[in-house]
Amino acid sequence: MSEGDVENGETAGLISQRDRNVRIDPKICDTDIANREIKYNLTPNRPRIHSRSVSQSSTDSYSSASYTGSSSDEEDISPREKPQKNSKGFSDFCVRNVEHNAFGRREIEIAEQEMPGLMALRRRAEADKPLVGAKIIGCTHITAQTAVLIETLAALGASVRWAACNIYSTQNEVAAALAEAGFSIFAWKGETEEDFWWSIDRCINADGWQPNMILDDGGDATHLMLKKYPAMFNMIKGIVEESVTGVHRLYQLSKSGKLSVPAMNVNDSVTKTKFDNLYSCRESILDALKRTTDVMFGGKQVLVCGYGEVGKGCTAALKGLGATVMVTEIDPICALQACMDGFRVVKLDEVVRQIDILITCTGNKNVVNRQHLDRLKNGCIVCNMGHSNTEIDVASLRTPELTWEKVRSQVDHIIWPDGKRIILLAEGRLVNLSCSSVPSFVVSITATTQALALIELFNAPGGRYKQDVYLLPKKMDEYVASLHLPTFDAHLTELSDEQAKYLGLNKAGPFKPNYYRY
Repeated sequence: MSEGDVENGETAGLISQRDRNVRIDPKICDTDIANREIKYNLTPNRPRIHSRSVSQSSTDSYSSASYTGSSSDEEDISPREKPQKNSKGFSDFCVRNVEHNAFGRREIEIAEQEMPGLMALRRRAEADKPLVGAKIIGCTHITAQTAVLIETLAALGASVRWAACNIYSTQNEVAAALAEAGFSIFAWKGETEEDFWWSIDRCINADGWQPNMILDDGGDATHLMLKKYPAMFNMIKGIVEESVTGVHRLYQLSKSGKLSVPAMNVNDSVTKTKFDNLYSCRESILDALKRTTDVMFGGKQVLVCGYGEVGKGCTAALKGLGATVMVTEIDPICALQACMDGFRVVKLDEVVRQIDILITCTGNKNVVNRQHLDRLKNGCIVCNMGHSNTEIDVASLRTPELTWEKVRSQVDHIIWPDGKRIILLAEGRLVNLSCSSVPSFVVSITATTQALALIELFNAPGGRYKQDVYLLPKKMDEYVASLHLPTFDAHLTELSDEQAKYLGLNKAGPFKPNYYRY
């Protein structure tokens, strides 16, 4: 996800940002936000689909790094049509099967071991309960790592209701474990578009429950509340957003004067950008491609669209396993970085006929269109590592002359009339969370940042934050990093008084100015 530079200005100790020029208002723009309106009766035309029979063990092997205990009969029944209660009679949730909660609880326990920073924050702040009175709407990927965040927020005093930001990334047994623990979770893997918006609506519109905070990943909960419940939106104390797509939407709302509450951009915090986008994607791209295609990377021609932090992680991993990697870029600075790192910078049209793997990670729209897809070689693997599902024009492939053949979960052959076929992963959605997993340690860093942002916005005195978008201060970024250092038995060197005076720093930090590029 290539990201433009942000010019920073101090406001109340944080960084106010109004300089994004991304037009995403659904009334005037044809991006995904305009196309993802609340259409509860939407039934898109589908091309011919052939399904190959696969064994249950094969299906389980390629599930999203999680136990898949659902029978085929159960998959045919929408959770919305199946009333469920947990063992204590609680029923304010909608998941695939609450009876699978034991498997989810085990996964959550494993995730806790790899999330030291978030668990440390829980231990340090649990007695103070800084989120008492907070009623948080969450719309993120629902995985074992997210469950640790949800239970941390609850331990700090918050009441939460949660939906998924992606129709494929939910781990069903984890959602079941949260429902069993008494959380209002509305999510299951394989939701329809109608289910997706219905679930977010159920989180927002609950009897006797008035939300006052939003934790979003992509901006969908923010969008729905603003459009459908504007009076409720105006009562929100703050929004925390963690994705490029969602942050762009917030900047546009701010620029147009429609953002009536303060928002915190954690996507561009140093700890999130470097660790979630770079180090996490460096591992998860290989995991996703191996699980879904069993591909060998050595000698393959790979094109990565975008050389932001995500692109840097993907290219480094693929190069390390012997692939010949090329890059496309619009930003001359990122392009120069790619050149210095040993990658050819090309245009997609120049190499489209020769590549074996095509990966998008720009955060943009229609990066790969139908003309490009028509020219790909037979057997090319196509996937997306950007947040939004708009990078690859998958809709253009749903035409009568093309045949869709399901290979396994999240893997489709798209077959042309001449017999050529490409392999499309997760229907163009985020491939690492749809088809594999993300390292829990990295999620701990992002989740700790999110939790601190929620605490800051919720407890801030009136007037500290305007109706604008803010970054976390450098000091808070450094605190998140410090919580994770004990895992590595790392020992920081301390400045002497003389050294601190020479550098003009406080001995306790922050150690870098806001304009510093890590």
